[in-house]
Amino acid sequence: MKYFSTNNPALRASFKEAIFQGLPTDNGLYMPESIPHINEEILNSFIDKTLAEIGLEVLFPFIEDEMDSEALNEILLDVFSFDIPLIELNHPIYSLELFHGPTCAFKDVGARFLARCLSYFNQKSDKEITILVATSGDTGSAVAQGFHNVPNTKVVVLFPEGKVSELQQKQMTSLGDNITVYGVQGTFDDCQNLVKEAFLDHDLRNRVNITSANSINVARLLPQMIYFFYAWTQVSELNRNGIVFSVPSGNYGNLTAGLIAQQMGLPVSRFIAASNANNVVPKYLNEGSYKTKNSIQTYSNAMDVGNPSNFARMLSILPSHEHMIKNISGHYFTDSDTLNAISNAYKDYDYITDPHGAIGYAALMEYILDDREVGVFLHTAHPAKFLDIVENGIQKSIEIPNQLLKVLGNDGNYEQMEAKYTALKGNLLS
Repeated sequence: MKYFSTNNPALRASFKEAIFQGLPTDNGLYMPESIPHINEEILNSFIDKTLAEIGLEVLFPFIEDEMDSEALNEILLDVFSFDIPLIELNHPIYSLELFHGPTCAFKDVGARFLARCLSYFNQKSDKEITILVATSGDTGSAVAQGFHNVPNTKVVVLFPEGKVSELQQKQMTSLGDNITVYGVQGTFDDCQNLVKEAFLDHDLRNRVNITSANSINVARLLPQMIYFFYAWTQVSELNRNGIVFSVPSGNYGNLTAGLIAQQMGLPVSRFIAASNANNVVPKYLNEGSYKTKNSIQTYSNAMDVGNPSNFARMLSILPSHEHMIKNISGHYFTDSDTLNAISNAYKDYDYITDPHGAIGYAALMEYILDDREVGVFLHTAHPAKFLDIVENGIQKSIEIPNQLLKVLGNDGNYEQMEAKYTALKGNLLS
């Protein structure tokens, strides 16, 4: 399997090359040259399988030229050391809880998979890798945790200072060792642009061996397909051909992974692109015009993206507005709406959501399911990561899981940095 650039399909790379490069040299994004199909017999066999077993079937065709099935299986068993339960609020509404990993966010899946793939390919090399990542909240902590103390690896995390939650900041800044964190004086889009500029700087890349752990890296994206298949196995047989997935979306990696799963043969009735005030994609779906904008700070900070990178991948799968709206609906919500959704989910179903899950839930409530459909919203982070907002919404205290309690007492350590590429390059070279 080769991977092509969304800017130039003639530009190809192997899986190993794609994940080490992060971005193609033309500033596109890597996509698999073909999407393997899973037949009905194999799909039905998933019903009694674990996440790791499903992952082996789903991912192996994408990397079989470069990694044997035993090595992939070992990686997946390590990645999925936690469950991803499908919780019934009240049929036909379900929550897919993606926050039971070490940093209590869905990005644990992709970050852990990428870390283990890079380690596998780099095991016979003594060359140091620098992982450069921009975060709007959860990516930084997931990547930092996934790569913490991995040999021959440095991690550099950029986050928009003052625009992530206290817990998110402590998670990424309290590890130390091979993890360096910079608080950028700007927005997530500024952080993401700095990362992209670094990957296009040939002088830097000749001097520093860098790769990315954002969803721009195809190895962060592909494993996220697995839990869409897993969710399908958990619903009743009567509804397996009628699932509507509501996906809280910022950079649209999760939604793109769902679309690839659908192309592979997963029966999905519809996707919902659920966003906050950073509503570039929902507006495109509803109005037909795609216009990026400066990001706006919201309660659901991990989705504060005004120029989502993965839209290019979405277009490579569904190449026109007409194709898009046949498969995806767009909904967006204010902070007030988000708070109401947190309150309503608790009042109606005794269920507590974080602000991102609340937006997925709100979009599902707004969408009209038919009699054959079930609605699954992706609950992407533990509510305790956003204590003030969630407790304000439900008017009670919530329990904090052990993974988060461990970091609450830490002060964390990071350096401030201007949103200028010269500042980033100087730091990377030093």
